[in-house]
Amino acid sequence: MKREELYRIEQEKWLSKISLKNNFQLADIRLVAGVDIAYWTEGENNFGVCCVVVIDYITKQIIEEVEYCGQIVVPYISGYLAFRELPLVMEAVKRMQSKPDLYMFDGNGYLHFRKMGIATHASFYLNKPTILVAKSYLRIEETDFQMPTNEVGNFTNIKVNGEIYGAALRTRKDVKPIFVSCGNWIDLETSIKITQHFIEKSSRLPITTRYADLATHESRRKYS
Repeated sequence: MKREELYRIEQEKWLSKISLKNNFQLADIRLVAGVDIAYWTEGENNFGVCCVVVIDYITKQIIEEVEYCGQIVVPYISGYLAFRELPLVMEAVKRMQSKPDLYMFDGNGYLHFRKMGIATHASFYLNKPTILVAKSYLRIEETDFQMPTNEVGNFTNIKVNGEIYGAALRTRKDVKPIFVSCGNWIDLETSIKITQHFIEKSSRLPITTRYADLATHESRRKYS
């Protein structure tokens, strides 16, 4: 059986277990982790580093920062990025002392060809609710998004065949939107609210995934 077929079967196994409803109270959220991965090549070998930055939901201060660097053995296959990235994510999480209540990923979640982006897939292994925040739009079934009006906080739902997959969110005026989708065990309204909570004037991205992104670039320079 081909690798893609095995991956598709694995994704379909989890599909019926996705819940786009909150399994928590927002008032109980204390720690939120931002997750990102950076890659590089040395000779014929591919490497990746995953950085996880844990931030206090109230104070927005960094509580913990961990990383894991390893060789990549799974090739890039469109629609199956989770199988390439999840081993790095889980190894990084093992190194954490704190216990985040929620994870935010740089990438896609429900907004995915099979509704199983990295955040949705990872949620079943992390056993925590997840949110996806993407810098660019993943076009599904030739469906384009509608640009939100040019006011901070405005958003438009992204619908594919009548079903809401995510949202295009304007986090800064005169700056292109970001794309928010549920991972698992959370609804889109709460995903947008938490994403907006972590937006600061210096960036259109929430500090959770922005700090993780900056950390991966620094780690990549260090290791490569």
